[in-house]
Amino acid sequence: MVFESLSDKLQNTLGKLQGKGKVSEKDVKEAMREVKLALLEADVNFKVVKDFVKKVRDRSVGSEVMESLTPGQQVIKIVNEELTNLMGTEEVKLNLAGPGPSVILMCGLQGAGKTTTVGKLAKKLKKEGKRPLVVACDVYRPAAIKQLEVVAGQVDVPIFQMGDKISPVDIAKAALEHGKKNGNNVILLDTAGRLHIDEDLMGELKEIKEATNPSDILLVLDAMTGQDAVNVAEHFDGELDITGVILTKLDGDVRGGAALSIRAVTNKPIKFITMGEKMDQLEAFHPDRMASRILGMGDVLSLIEKAQSSVDEQKARELEEKLRKQSFTLDDFLDQIAQMRKMGPIGDLVGMLPGVNSKALKGFDAAGSEKAMNQMEAIIRSMTPKERANPDIIDNSRRKRIAEGSGVQVVEVNRLLKQFKDLRKLMKQFGNMGKGKKMRKMKMPFPF
Repeated sequence: MVFESLSDKLQNTLGKLQGKGKVSEKDVKEAMREVKLALLEADVNFKVVKDFVKKVRDRSVGSEVMESLTPGQQVIKIVNEELTNLMGTEEVKLNLAGPGPSVILMCGLQGAGKTTTVGKLAKKLKKEGKRPLVVACDVYRPAAIKQLEVVAGQVDVPIFQMGDKISPVDIAKAALEHGKKNGNNVILLDTAGRLHIDEDLMGELKEIKEATNPSDILLVLDAMTGQDAVNVAEHFDGELDITGVILTKLDGDVRGGAALSIRAVTNKPIKFITMGEKMDQLEAFHPDRMASRILGMGDVLSLIEKAQSSVDEQKARELEEKLRKQSFTLDDFLDQIAQMRKMGPIGDLVGMLPGVNSKALKGFDAAGSEKAMNQMEAIIRSMTPKERANPDIIDNSRRKRIAEGSGVQVVEVNRLLKQFKDLRKLMKQFGNMGKGKKMRKMKMPFPF
């Protein structure tokens, strides 16, 4: 889970206040001391922590909170609002307006995942109707051009490269002309990184900036490096005046220091985050939603957006028809598993549900749930088309054969068939109630 360690500590601390009918100034101070320690342990910048705690404490000891019927809830509300303010209040979009191609200069140190992030951003832009062009400006790192070619192929976007003998500045200039001639309205420059910040790197980036006049300069940072990422952001911003940050590997960041410090330290927004290695795992950064997730309040909007972007509308229409006719089969069941997989790891999805806080997640076995889905898929794929269409014909001998084919015990096959039978009964009720159309409009996979 994102920010797991920080979330756990904050939720435990604030949970103590929530259960109190009356909250004193002493209670608030004790809670804020624990919040301060939790943030420092999460590698949040010390000055940021100091300012944050002061704001929350000052607001929490006012008469509006102390005299409230639910003072604990009011303090949590204040913490949520201040966390949101800390991370930037609202989503900040790319600067793509203006005539001609918009140039996005991607920069950062080696190892942050810059080239992969270029591909992810290109895929997102393409999905939004843009015509992106990725440009290989890293002529130093071995196989950097080849890596970008592979990434571009994965997301099916064109790449511009001139080999490793031409200067990155000249490549960027040529790419801009190429983009104008070929109708590419967004040009993503994948520039060279270094193992550490040096004058040569900054000098080259400044020349590229001057030559291409980018609408966005996005710094790609590894979230797991915590305060180091914030220091890098400060330096790049001082030299290049970046317009935003993309935080990578946020799914592996249990602390959260970078995400909570960057905006306050640099006054530059986090525009995107990456939550996995797949090319579609790039998300717009919403400070309010992230604050809610940290405090265990869920993130329903992001969950719905994931569903809307992942679920096949044609399959949703077909499912609605099957609901009406009550003809749902095991093949459809298999399709629903595939639709759920597109939305991401089950643990991440469960963490977006309201009320599922850190304590609840500790009782949720994400790995076990993934394993169960894999097992269900294997069992269904071991059936014949006739058996999938009409599971009532599956007798004991067939069950034994299916179990052997899928590498499970017969009891697991029996369990799946019972689950499917129960699901069909539930779907029959939904079909009779006319809920199919409503579900299709939501574009949500059926909740099996």
